Amino acid sequence: MVVAVLLAAVAAVAAVALTTGSPEVSSKDVGFALIGDGRASVDFEVTKDRAATAQCAVQVLSENYAVVGWTVVTIGPNSADDGANGGGTTAHRTDVRTDSPGVSGGVNACWIVED
Repeated sequence: MVVAVLLAAVAAVAAVALTTGSPEVSSKDVGFALIGDGRASVDFEVTKDRAATAQCAVQVLSENYAVVGWTVVTIGPNSADDGANGGGTTAHRTDVRTDSPGVSGGVNACWIVED
């Protein structure tokens, strides 16, 4: 009986945790280009609730996968006319300053900024 009550309590806590988590955000790397000495350009798409504000950590990597450039980009709310999926997916380009030559770039992670 005690085990059944404990299992039910754990299941209830798990259900609440899964349904009340922060809104989801995802990213997709689209392109990368070197644009000069010490600079690179990274193109990416972000999918989120269009009313939410997200931040994405964008990085540039060297030939041996070392991070040679890093910046955080803020993506604010957008209208239903922006991007695709009724404003849920938008395209972005950001320039990243680098310490040494990079060979690839993309989004490391994105998260929703709580108000």
